[in-house]
Amino acid sequence: MTGPDLGELQRRAAQRAAARAGGTDRLRGHIVCDGLVRIFKTEGVEVVALQGLDLVVDQGELLAIVGASGSGKSTMLNILSGLDVPTAGIARVAGFDLLTMTSRRRLRYRRKVAGFVWQQTGRNLLPYLSARENVELPMRLAGRASRKRALELLDMTGVAHCADRRPNQMSGGEQQRTAVAVAVANDPEVLFADEPTGELDEATAADVFVALRTINAELGVTIVIVTHDHAVSGQVRRTVAIRDGRTASEVRRSARTGAGGAEEIVSQEYSVLDRAGRMQLPAGFVDALSLKDRVQLTLETDHVQVRPGDE
Repeated sequence: MTGPDLGELQRRAAQRAAARAGGTDRLRGHIVCDGLVRIFKTEGVEVVALQGLDLVVDQGELLAIVGASGSGKSTMLNILSGLDVPTAGIARVAGFDLLTMTSRRRLRYRRKVAGFVWQQTGRNLLPYLSARENVELPMRLAGRASRKRALELLDMTGVAHCADRRPNQMSGGEQQRTAVAVAVANDPEVLFADEPTGELDEATAADVFVALRTINAELGVTIVIVTHDHAVSGQVRRTVAIRDGRTASEVRRSARTGAGGAEEIVSQEYSVLDRAGRMQLPAGFVDALSLKDRVQLTLETDHVQVRPGDE
């Protein structure tokens, strides 16, 4: 499956997002996490999965979240999708306060505001329904089923040829692209995807990501992807890394005109500074200089020096 280049899709996504938001002034803060905390208690033992995580996602953005197992990224995704409730802090999506909203409002949020794609292909589709029927089902439950719209979404995700096939008649990649169509059937404002390419080979994973990029560009849906796939995280405008329950760093990518007039993508990595002025040094930096316990900071005119502390 092929499609427009990354720069073109990003421009179209921004236009769709602006139209969806009713103007560019409302683009900031479509998803907001501020000091987000999640503590799990098991047999008297407390496990802190999120330790004051901060994150802001723009309307219509396509964002990748990366991090090692146990870093807290899946916990954050479960909270944002309405599947879990934070212990403290602020978690707000499209005006919904995920910390305080009632069970009825949470159900409405999950039905109409947030779409979700699981890693396991079998969790996304009902096995006894065709692809078209799977896409139509959420619309039927909302009282507005449309065969035409279902076929449009399947075409948008590149699996129109699977409309009359059941999941066991489709490949894993076709199932995931169908799952993306199901997730946006009720026109949600945000789409969360938990390792959507985790069980797929590289070529098939690329097709699934093209489907996500197309949905983002054509519908203006804000998309947050949790992934270990560097091929996926390298194709979005912003990749946020989570470590030890906090946002640690982010990579921002932008298009520029290079030599010969060709468009090229430029990447810049940043450490994330929270409201208290805290940041996490990259693990590679810590190892390279054998940093531990404490460091020396020196304020210069336009930067801060970080050096190993004296013994």
